[in-house]
Amino acid sequence: MKWNRVGIKKKADYGILTNEITKAWSDMSVAEYKELKDLKKENLRDNMSNLELVLNMLGEVTTTEISKDRNPKEFSESKSIAKEGGGVAGETRRNIENKLGRSVITKKNNLGIKPRQKLK
Repeated sequence: MKWNRVGIKKKADYGILTNEITKAWSDMSVAEYKELKDLKKENLRDNMSNLELVLNMLGEVTTTEISKDRNPKEFSESKSIAKEGGGVAGETRRNIENKLGRSVITKKNNLGIKPRQKLK
């Protein structure tokens, strides 16, 4: 996200907005999501399944497009837009889950997976 375009420069504010997008699509905060996957300091995105990652990206991209169109001037407007953009991905998640008959959010993570050995 290019939040600095709308005057958001503090790292904490970036975190708040990212958290709003995540909550809106996954129904969990970033901290709750990391707890589900038993992550400590590891990157959440690096431990998402393909579907989780695509939904996360959909929330981010949708938020960016809404923000470009509305050009928010205040943090509260950006926060509202983050919820809205993440909500689009949340609707998509629920639609996919209805089709699959199961949750697309998984406890699985990439911990313990050894990197591939280079071929000699």
